[in-house]
Amino acid sequence: MTNEKAVAEKLLQATAIRLSPEQPFTWASGWKSPIYCDNRKALSFPFIRDFIKSEMCNLIFERFPDTGLLAGVATAGIAWGAMVADQLKLPYIYVRPKPKEHGLGNQIEGYYQAHQKVVVVEDLISTGKSSLQVVEVLKAARLDVAGMVSIFNYDFDVAKKAFERSKVPYHSLTNYQALISLAIEKKIVSAEQESVLLNWRTDPANWKGVM
Repeated sequence: MTNEKAVAEKLLQATAIRLSPEQPFTWASGWKSPIYCDNRKALSFPFIRDFIKSEMCNLIFERFPDTGLLAGVATAGIAWGAMVADQLKLPYIYVRPKPKEHGLGNQIEGYYQAHQKVVVVEDLISTGKSSLQVVEVLKAARLDVAGMVSIFNYDFDVAKKAFERSKVPYHSLTNYQALISLAIEKKIVSAEQESVLLNWRTDPANWKGVM
């Protein structure tokens, strides 16, 4: 089993996750958020990088032992997927957001064969929209998508419903609840800030920040 709090602690140490209830971040979607997650930061810390890679390998071995291929999601999932594939000695591909506009016009990079069982490696799951778009690209290429793994998951209801509709199992090394529990335990956030952070997750699309 993955140690969710240990992974969350490593992400905080690498400043891959930042909490700022009073001065919220603005996501690309326009949502206001008291948290920002950029797991690429963890790549710059060798021991943290190695820990997360090993945890990801354990998760795949436990949940998807029969997989024959890993697929990283561009761009943030590419490095993690490549490292995990190397440690597990599995073939590896990655998926672009859209086909290349030159050359062969590939959207999937790497060698694969139809009906290979593939696990998708994501760095982060938020609403699930972009993650499941990758799943559809792989399915269109006649690959059998066994499931998805990620480093962090916000556990939004919209994502849970989207994955249920798509019938794609997914598992994450850590999640929002584990992160907040750790932040409270380590006194990184106050009781008042905890309330703000938990309130945001219930309706992130309409959250306007601290009033």
